[in-house]
Amino acid sequence: MKIIIRSAKIIDSKSPFHNQTVDLLVADGLIEKIGTSILDIDDTTEVKLDNLHLSQGWFDSSVSLGEPGYEDRETIANGLKVAAKSGFTAIALQPNSYPVIDNQSQVNFVKNKANGFATELFPIGALTKGSEGKDMAELFDMKKAGAVAFGDYNRSIDNANLLKIALQYVQDFDGLVITYAQDANIKGNGVANEGIVSTRLGLKGIPTLAEELQVARNLFLLEYTGGKLHIPTISTAKSIALIKEAKAKGLQVTCSVAVHHLVLTDEKLEGFDTRYKVTPPLRNETDRVALVNAVLDGTIDMITSDHNPIDIEFKKMEFDTAKNGTVGLESAFGALLTVLPLETVIEKLTLGKTVFGIENSTITEGSKANFTLFTPEGKSTFTKENILSKSKNSAFLGTEIKGSVYGILNQNQLITSK
Repeated sequence: MKIIIRSAKIIDSKSPFHNQTVDLLVADGLIEKIGTSILDIDDTTEVKLDNLHLSQGWFDSSVSLGEPGYEDRETIANGLKVAAKSGFTAIALQPNSYPVIDNQSQVNFVKNKANGFATELFPIGALTKGSEGKDMAELFDMKKAGAVAFGDYNRSIDNANLLKIALQYVQDFDGLVITYAQDANIKGNGVANEGIVSTRLGLKGIPTLAEELQVARNLFLLEYTGGKLHIPTISTAKSIALIKEAKAKGLQVTCSVAVHHLVLTDEKLEGFDTRYKVTPPLRNETDRVALVNAVLDGTIDMITSDHNPIDIEFKKMEFDTAKNGTVGLESAFGALLTVLPLETVIEKLTLGKTVFGIENSTITEGSKANFTLFTPEGKSTFTKENILSKSKNSAFLGTEIKGSVYGILNQNQLITSK
């Protein structure tokens, strides 16, 4: 297949064509030529779009899809189509299916299900069997099968010795450990950020200490063991400070933040709408601003949608009993542009590939064609019609977003959002 992409502005700081508007000729999945006016060729698909921008393909480090076991929430097939139309050429799949992805056969199952799609799927293996936090799972076997990291989705490892052993063990094969940070005992029955809003609404609060105490403990363990640690979806100013200090010491620690924590605050809970019930909880404006600044100064390495489809019957409940989670692939880019500069958004949506050991193709002649096509211009309101996922639990419904995604080109496939 041959494709000519016309008049695309390249956003790729590692490319010699960065910030230049060029044509690109792609043949059989490789960039054959980049120039200002490539001549038409027979049997070629031409892509010409308004204010077209093009970057390296985006990567989302935390996506839940349900399958196997929860196909009513989302299937792998539809989830990968959603990711493609949302601009993501690769996703890391969380292990929170049924059964949990905690062994080689489960890794093989989800990888086989993802064959042939334009968006590539990279499984995260559970760190512990059944994600129960008791016994370490078959990490090396899962690594051989294709797992890119190991972690229990939205579950902290209470047993510090187990985490210590895991950090030591994975060093033999350059593994990456993911540790969600929330002390279950301090969280207790909390359902919202502890503060003025939770007090006013009569909701049980989750103090920021629940996250920060676990972040501090996990960093102490990393300093003792060495190895590589990723802390997902941090949400507080103190967590940022702890991670910044650890990086200054030379520890191999990375972290991510969810889109909704950069854009929304706990003020959204005023109507008790369970679409805003997420974990960690939406924090206050002070924490939100601190998170944005930490993205800008590089303390936060990557941004994730933390896409988590939930059945409607588990969201249409009282706030206290509803499940945590929001879908986020479709709204990620447009929401981020409301709080961050374009180049920062692109950097944070692509840098995660390096952290997770995934091939990263710079936009140069001879490289693999792995692109996201988009425009940063225009404003719109995110509506239910914009949600492509089977589940509709989006925290961004009714929110003004900027720009739009045209699609992706990857695996020798052109996928458009229309």
